[in-house]
Amino acid sequence: MSVEVKGLKKLQNELEKKLGQQAMQCISDKALLDAANEFVKVLKQEFESFKDTGASIDEITITGPVWENGVRTIKIHWRGPNGRYRIIHLNEWGTINNPNPAGKGAIARALKNSEKVYRDAVRKALKGGL
Repeated sequence: MSVEVKGLKKLQNELEKKLGQQAMQCISDKALLDAANEFVKVLKQEFESFKDTGASIDEITITGPVWENGVRTIKIHWRGPNGRYRIIHLNEWGTINNPNPAGKGAIARALKNSEKVYRDAVRKALKGGL
């Protein structure tokens, strides 16, 4: 089953004409940041279940909104003094020696569990901006 939404580009163009491109970018940036913060909350809750030192939770970082391939994007990644970005994929997917670590699938679960919260945060930010 699939859904096709028509007129979205037209709506976006009308809003840009009415509010201006700069204002629309500010509104979309706020929506992206709010939604990313909501996702990070859910991600941190998922990581709580198997934390040892808490370094993986502490190093979760959100980049500011940037243009990537013509789309406004925010990235969530791991940066910090403990270098947890090197082992996040091991917790997410497992290894040959440890195929089912305690944190297996935590990021995927967080993505799935935060879909509605993410959409609500975007909707709220857009309504507040308009």
